Amino acid sequence: MIESQWIGPREGPTLVFLHEGLGSVGLWRDFPRKLADRTGLGAFVYSRAGYGKSDPAPLPRPVRYMHDEAELLPKILSDAGVKDPIFVGHSDGASIAIIHAGQGNGARALILEAPHVFTEESGLASIAKMRELYRTTDLREKLARWHANVDAAFDGWNGAWLNPEFRKWNLEEFLPRIPAPILIIQGKDDEYGTIKQVEAIERQAPDVQSLLLDACGHSPHRDQPEKTLDAMSAFIKTVV
Repeated sequence: MIESQWIGPREGPTLVFLHEGLGSVGLWRDFPRKLADRTGLGAFVYSRAGYGKSDPAPLPRPVRYMHDEAELLPKILSDAGVKDPIFVGHSDGASIAIIHAGQGNGARALILEAPHVFTEESGLASIAKMRELYRTTDLREKLARWHANVDAAFDGWNGAWLNPEFRKWNLEEFLPRIPAPILIIQGKDDEYGTIKQVEAIERQAPDVQSLLLDACGHSPHRDQPEKTLDAMSAFIKTVV
């Protein structure tokens, strides 16, 4: 079973929300509804296997788990009846959208929040710090509010990223093959990725615009919701 939520109309261009590495339907909170209301489009939100209220995923997760999720995406969209997606991907979700679109699958546009296309030592250090916080603070309790299988959700994400083989992980080969327009929104204080991620996409994908936000970390839709909504809705109007 995959947890999912539909908001608004089920015909025409559809906002498809792809959550971060520890995200879920619930952790998007009211942002999908606000963006759907701003644009007049329908929105489809789902929790990948192992997250939220979805069924568990096998552990340990392989280094290529985002590739595997991208391969599942066409069936998920088909089952949901989504024919004309506009992807709104956050972190891992942004990377999944890049793989999906770069493999020749249809997408009207990509909105990428805090995307990753290669690993950075600073980001890996932040992920290692998260593992320590999960063991020593109330982080596990907080995440358990959003994930039915919280240990599997955390260990699946954290273990894959901290696998030594993950240092070789790289999605840049997909970027030149993405014909759809891309909007990147990146916080200047993002602890998991630097401006180098944005620059790599700008350099290699055909149609990219970017927004860098002050006083913003890894989650622009939470840290700077109004600026993020404004930027996303303005971009969507140019592609619909």
